[in-house]
Amino acid sequence: MDVTSVALLSGAGVAAGLASSVAGLASLFSYPALLAAGLPPLTANMTNTVAMLATTLGAAGGSRRELRGQGRRLGKIVAAATVGGSAGAALLLTTPADTFELVVPWLIALGSVLLLLRDRLRQAADVRAARRGRERSPGVGFAAAFVAVTIYSGYFGAGAGIMMLAVLSISLPDRLPVANALKNIASGAANGTAAVAFAILAPVNWAAAVSLAAGSFVGAWVGPMLVRRLPERPLRVAIALAGLGLATHLLVQTL
Repeated sequence: MDVTSVALLSGAGVAAGLASSVAGLASLFSYPALLAAGLPPLTANMTNTVAMLATTLGAAGGSRRELRGQGRRLGKIVAAATVGGSAGAALLLTTPADTFELVVPWLIALGSVLLLLRDRLRQAADVRAARRGRERSPGVGFAAAFVAVTIYSGYFGAGAGIMMLAVLSISLPDRLPVANALKNIASGAANGTAAVAFAILAPVNWAAAVSLAAGSFVGAWVGPMLVRRLPERPLRVAIALAGLGLATHLLVQTL
């Protein structure tokens, strides 16, 4: 791999790490950069999954304040994400992804719309819980939706962060920075199992993966600091609109 490709992937990694830790849109930058560096689509997809593990490490370092006191909840989320990511990776290694790609834009769009409607959905859930005489808490619906997103994350991954942030933001009572920090760790757990499988069984381009990972670590460390300082509602709307933009872009590609 030449110097130009290394520079391209490192720069794309910074942008991808920043986008991943803030909005869950890393693939908007990293995947096209891998294709531009000359990798075939399947190799680029698997190399991207391996490289993006660095975003989890960077985001964890930048989100220490938000993750403080979240150990018990985080353990459950990571366990579920690990199972889902493993199932998704197994599906990718044994089934073609072509037909699934047709559904991806609609899933990303759904997650984006849910983010836009988060406050209304939370209020509706609070009203239902009040009628039953108990506090709102994540139930079976949350668990099913969360595991489904982690399976998707291990299988294909594009826009999975948007979907996961939507599920966590609606189901949990925390502010956006905390939900975002949990999303970053959960995404890493789901991708981590897939990355291990790909590293052992798939044609990963390690030179490209290292270049991309180095930049993404830096970007992911900075991202949570921005989320902490930016006003929540405009940021959530911006993330949702970016997700709708990605969904539209992917839909156009499939037509």
